[in-house]
Amino acid sequence: MILYALIALATALITFVLSLIVYKVALRYKLYPGIRERDVHTRPTPRLGGVAMFIGVVAAFGLAYLISRVTPFFEQTFNPPGSILAILGASLIIVLIGIADDLWDLDWMIKLAGQFMAAGLIAWLGVQIYSLPIGGLTVGSSWMSAALAIFAIVLVMNAVNFIDGLDGLVAGVGLIANGVFLVYGYLLVRDLGQSTFFNLSLLISAVLVGACAGFLPMNWHPAKMFMGDAGALLVGLLMATSAVAITGQIDPSALNADPASGGGVGRSQLIGAFIPIILPFAILIVPLVDFALAVIRRLRAGKSPFSADRMHLHHRLLDMGHSHLHAVLIFYAWTTVIALSCLLFFVFQPYWFGLGFLVVGVVVCTVFTLAPLGRRKSAEIRAQAAPEGTGRADTLAVFDPLDEASEERNRYAPVAIENLETPDKEPR
Repeated sequence: MILYALIALATALITFVLSLIVYKVALRYKLYPGIRERDVHTRPTPRLGGVAMFIGVVAAFGLAYLISRVTPFFEQTFNPPGSILAILGASLIIVLIGIADDLWDLDWMIKLAGQFMAAGLIAWLGVQIYSLPIGGLTVGSSWMSAALAIFAIVLVMNAVNFIDGLDGLVAGVGLIANGVFLVYGYLLVRDLGQSTFFNLSLLISAVLVGACAGFLPMNWHPAKMFMGDAGALLVGLLMATSAVAITGQIDPSALNADPASGGGVGRSQLIGAFIPIILPFAILIVPLVDFALAVIRRLRAGKSPFSADRMHLHHRLLDMGHSHLHAVLIFYAWTTVIALSCLLFFVFQPYWFGLGFLVVGVVVCTVFTLAPLGRRKSAEIRAQAAPEGTGRADTLAVFDPLDEASEERNRYAPVAIENLETPDKEPR
């Protein structure tokens, strides 16, 4: 685990330095698009952070390769090197498509075709879903393994890309999710009694943790630079590939073996045996929910499922009254609670500890998520009770659904709430 931590740290440092360079180059040559109607930011901002992340990822794999040449660490990961080359090639395809889209807004069909091309390259060169820990089930054919892998990779890429709408959101969620997945993968490999802890899945997770951590300082609110489609799709690609790759490390019979007979997770660890399926989806539950809602919403409206709008979950949080930073922290909190709960289910038996953490975490996250609604309802009651013709009544009018001024509440509500803190304060 120490070596993985060092790989992540090296990736973070390289990505951070490269982010500064890309940022200065983008500003000098004005490599940034204009403000779109659905955007939250109000000034033109470079979207080429994905370039820095990609170069950081390539450098990290290069460092791991050098380590494998002088030590036994990572030797099996690069022997043969086909899977690594496929991942880097697919990452290059995605980054190029993302850069083109960030600069010129590509048609969604072109982007989707590129995603399938990248996922197909990874599956073609061997990173596939070989087994599912359900009663020792193995995937029936190589074609089915490849198809499942391609579907999973494309799905996760789009889910991650869909939530890339607030400063630091994807970088932070990626950091949390992949950090938990790295710990989980390490514990899983240890429990299965494998001869080496150095494998492709864990290396990808460590590299991605470093790339997200290195870019986050430049992307923290207010962001100096966005990762753009290039970065978001890259994060999704590597997250999905890491989850798919770990299925090649799992022996389904070992997952159901009797621990007394010399290893395996064992049938007594029923929930733990399902974690290889549950955890990759759990750590991405928020992006996947947002993706599903967006697709349903757009299809019902007769639009393309990849058409843009301003009704994503992060937009809804802002419309509820959350600040930019609070909305991002709520996403972080939900990701942390769900991912850590799954990890605790795997680590601790009986499962009451993990279940208790999940229940408490969900309750706390729900309270903070819905808190602005309570404040708005309270403001509405005060608005309807305020004496007419006073400055206070004018301030509160934006919360009164029966008042014409309430039509502008989304623009002026934050100011009005702030003015509520002083009872007799006149509107600004």
